[in-house]
Order: sequence, then C-alpha cells, then structure tokens
Amino acid sequence: MLLLAACGGGGRGKAETENRCPTTGAHVTFPLLDPHEPHNVDVLTNLGEFAFRLDVQDSPCTTSSFAALVRKHFFDGTIFHRIVPGFVIQGGDPTGTGRGGPGYTVADVPPANALYTEGVVAMAKSSTEPRGSAGSQFFIVTGPDAGLPPDYAILGVVTKGLKVVERIGRLGNRVTERPTRRVAVLRMTLTA
Repeated sequence: MLLLAACGGGGRGKAETENRCPTTGAHVTFPLLDPHEPHNVDVLTNLGEFAFRLDVQDSPCTTSSFAALVRKHFFDGTIFHRIVPGFVIQGGDPTGTGRGGPGYTVADVPPANALYTEGVVAMAKSSTEPRGSAGSQFFIVTGPDAGLPPDYAILGVVTKGLKVVERIGRLGNRVTERPTRRVAVLRMTLTA
C-alpha cells in the first residue's frame, strides 16, 4: 500500500523564510509557512468543494512543501486514485497510478499519539519509507478511525465540505481499492 507526500517552489510571503527542511531525491527549496497564521487549502473537485486547514505547528516541512506544490498547480487535474469506503480517499499522484510524486520527499515525524480519525488529512508513504515521509500523495480519513499507527505526517483537518469528502469516499471498490467513478481535483488554492 502506497501512502506518499510532496514539496516544491512557490511565492514567498512576508512571514515566510527559506526552508531548512532536508529533502531526499531532488534538492528542492520552498518557503516555510508562518506557524502563527492559519493556512487553508480549498479543493474544487468534479463532485463539489471541500477545504482543510494545514497543521503547520506539527508538520512545518510537510505543510510548507504541500503549499508550494499547490502554488505551482501541481495537484490541478489529478485524480483520487485510491478510494476505500469507510477508510480513506487518496490522491496527489500526478500519474494516477499510486506510484508517482514530485521527485523528492520531506519528513515530519508525527506525534506518538497521532490519531487518524474522520476528516484528518495526512501524507501517504510506502512501507519502506521512514515515519513521517511525505511527497505529494495525501489521504483523507472517511471512517470514524482508520486505526493507523502514527507513521504518517499530519497535513491538516477538513474544515468545510466533509459531506463532499464522504460522498467521494463511497465511490470506491472495497476489494480493489479503486474508484468506481472518476473523481478529479479541478483546482487547489491556498489561502492564509
């Protein structure tokens, strides 16, 4: 099972500084988000819109990398390639295969007491990658509790449109974990 994450370049805000986050794969720099400001990601899909607040405090490298990718329109046109009803929906792979990413990873080890409950957005990683590794693939928990160990960097939590996320979460085959209908991200935008 692949669960991954992402980084990239982007504009620099007044309270942002250049990253101090080590990357594996390609060397990439991006501005760090101000942990004292709220940052939200609005996601427009072909089935509706939802939004989530970035957890900059617990995952400064992951959220800053993700924000940089959003600014570069990396996610626009991607699909939710993995949908497991009552568990998660997963997207962020530019190839749509579950094996793609931005060409590098960052890491934010999640707290030992991290919970992956409904509406939590976290970064997917492969089983061979260290705890907290993040490229561009993300997942959103659609069940009450995914029962996952604290291995996945926390990206944030859904703040608007949970019904849209739940609707997407019903459009998967439990056996194959593949979507039964194409669900695309039309646009992601970052707001502070």
